[in-house]
Amino acid sequence: MPITVAESLFIDTNILVFANVAEAPLHKAALDNIKKHKDSGCNLWISSQVLREYIAVRSRHELFSRSSHLGMLIERVRFFESAFNVAYDNPSTLENLLMLIKKVPVGGKQIHDANIVATMLSHGIQHLLTDNVEDFERFSKYIKVIPLRSQQ
Repeated sequence: MPITVAESLFIDTNILVFANVAEAPLHKAALDNIKKHKDSGCNLWISSQVLREYIAVRSRHELFSRSSHLGMLIERVRFFESAFNVAYDNPSTLENLLMLIKKVPVGGKQIHDANIVATMLSHGIQHLLTDNVEDFERFSKYIKVIPLRSQQ
């Protein structure tokens, strides 16, 4: 499947983790996708939520043979702040989240996905690069999902 190139692209947490963990099975695919979009002149976005999720995932000892210590994670977050545009929550983010909750069936952990979409809407970002395509299909009326790998 060819890589779709967008004007602005939101990078989901799983892509950020894969790109930064050399042992991750999708490490190369994540890096190649990020590089392809960056080289095309695409504006690459993450959010403060993605940064928090990155720290949470990378500090979980049970997920990785070598979890990162917090000092290293702070350094990575500072690097991400300089390498990507960071979308912070603003008043319209909450309004968009509440609108999505009314219109799209979500609950529990799915609220985190809805908040990513709400953040994207607040910042005018229409494309999302993720490996969790199924989690975001319900939002297809609002955003375009770009899968990391071909969906079967």
